Amino acid sequence: MDYKKAGVDIEAGYRSVELMKEHVKKTMRPEVFGGLGGFSGAFSLDKIKEMEEPVLLSGTDGCGTKVKLSMVLDKHDTIGIDAVAMCVNDIACAGGEPLFFLDYIACGKNEPEKIASIVSGVAEGCLQSGAALIGGETAEHPGLMAEDEYDLAGFAVGVCDKKDMITGENLSAGDVLIGMASTGVHSNGFSLVRKVFDITKESLDTYYDELGCTLGEALLAPTRIYVKALKSIKEAGITVKACSHITGGGFYENVPRMLIDGTRAVIEKDSYPIPPIFKMLAKEGDIEEQMMYNTFNMGLGMIVAVDPADVEKTLEAIKAAGDAPYVVGRIEAGEKGVDLC
Repeated sequence: MDYKKAGVDIEAGYRSVELMKEHVKKTMRPEVFGGLGGFSGAFSLDKIKEMEEPVLLSGTDGCGTKVKLSMVLDKHDTIGIDAVAMCVNDIACAGGEPLFFLDYIACGKNEPEKIASIVSGVAEGCLQSGAALIGGETAEHPGLMAEDEYDLAGFAVGVCDKKDMITGENLSAGDVLIGMASTGVHSNGFSLVRKVFDITKESLDTYYDELGCTLGEALLAPTRIYVKALKSIKEAGITVKACSHITGGGFYENVPRMLIDGTRAVIEKDSYPIPPIFKMLAKEGDIEEQMMYNTFNMGLGMIVAVDPADVEKTLEAIKAAGDAPYVVGRIEAGEKGVDLC
């Protein structure tokens, strides 16, 4: 008896590391020490010395049951973008710059080419956010997971000068809400998605005119990363008073998190285009509108609040970063919460 016969292939692990090295290398920043394969990732903090009062920010998350679609379609090169996005968007939402990322892949069997494909997506997410991929772990779990199954999660660390943190403390009635378009469902609500649609390869490969692509392509579209857009706003000299990353819980859970007592968000539902995938979900699943807005991002992945005088500059800065912005509402005085009208 040996470890391989018990279900863990050490040689496959070595091959996975070799195959992923080319992807990891693309994400390196000057602050990274050493290469892939050490017991820990090392990152220089010299840059932080330039800040008056540096604050470290961290985020950890996974892709939820969206990974099931990747497995059904045998397409694994974009799910890693989702894992990175869920973490770095939270850091950027607080005003931080993502510095580095680590991934964790649990699988029933280590198939080196599949693992390398997953990591290629992680590396792409890191490139989009400017974070270095400085480490990770691939763990085989024979007997706990089926051979063709895996799960993916990650952890990111960022930094922000305390004076630049987005806290919402100066939010006031009259401030304007600007939303940034999502790419679709992102990485939240897939347990409901999987109840609405038949998650088979045949179903996911079906083309729909209203989507302009197959169902699988619409659902697997990677989570949008908003790091560059928020950085562009900051570099334009604009103060973001509050910010909300629209993830699990949709508008009703996430928008109030950006508010302070005595303020209420008002969002106009017809102020931006809702992607067709949400309309299809609502129709096919007979899902009430409130539940849709309480589960999904409905086409907006990030919402910022700015002073009315900064609206045009903010829109321009977001567009310059390649994102699509919309004026979607305002802040009013009232009980903390959100009104959708």
